[in-house]
Amino acid sequence: ALRELTPDVPIIAEEAVAAGRVPEVHDRFWLVDPLDGTKEFISRNGEFTVNIALIQDGAPLLGVVYAPAIGRLFAGLDGETAYVEDAGGRRPIRCRAAPAEGITVVASRSHGDAAALDAFLGTRKVASLKNAGSSLKRCLVAAGEADLYPRLGRTMEWDIAAGHAVLAAAGGRVTDVAGAPLRYGKPGFENPHFVAMGAGA
Repeated sequence: ALRELTPDVPIIAEEAVAAGRVPEVHDRFWLVDPLDGTKEFISRNGEFTVNIALIQDGAPLLGVVYAPAIGRLFAGLDGETAYVEDAGGRRPIRCRAAPAEGITVVASRSHGDAAALDAFLGTRKVASLKNAGSSLKRCLVAAGEADLYPRLGRTMEWDIAAGHAVLAAAGGRVTDVAGAPLRYGKPGFENPHFVAMGAGA
């Protein structure tokens, strides 16, 4: 469907790359992960997603994160808006200001490193810690259900680009741990450690 919609835009997909099919990318390309959260899928907890992002000049222009088992779809367009669509209909989402009682941190359900997370959080005032799978972590920050998601482990660009687009459209950002904006189209498509955060985290 993406090839029919945009025949001149290359598609970088996890399974295709694993099979050695890596098209040349320039200023615009799609990043697709048809099953993000394999461990979540296997454990049947519903927290796996389909991720589709359009990258423009190294940044996510738009993204869609769909969690079919729980019926939630998140989408965002740079400079426009982010929204969630579920049983309650479609409504806009926005990052929240950090609560006075402390931030909510979201961590990976299947790839956590508690010691590294504690060291990263340092003296931040943390009210609660949530665990979630796949790209839902960035979407929870975008929806104002959490404030900070540090990922101190290996990820690939197709794992995070769609959630990054949703979060950016909702007023948040994704940076490396030094604070530089996360970019896409890197050789090998591997990400550094990164932090996804809402407006006040």
